[in-house]
Amino acid sequence: MGDGEFAGDESDLDAVLWVPGVDYVSGWREAREAASELGDALRLVGVDTSGVRLRASAGTDGAGVVRLELSAATAREIAMLARVTAARLGRAS
Repeated sequence: MGDGEFAGDESDLDAVLWVPGVDYVSGWREAREAASELGDALRLVGVDTSGVRLRASAGTDGAGVVRLELSAATAREIAMLARVTAARLGRAS
């Protein structure tokens, strides 16, 4: 998003049910902003985002949804960063 590093929304109109009166655009916009923020945060902590894919969409109720696709190695790296952060915040179990 933003700098082209992440794939943008890829609409698959056959994959969703459109309900009249539901504001899907607002949810999608919220998800797009959240995906951009997540991508920025991952880069800030040093995650190699070349294999990360963030997709913005909206759920059936119109709420924003961010889909994250990444390699197993990147998932382990993010999990380790989350555990380190949890420990620093005193939330480690």
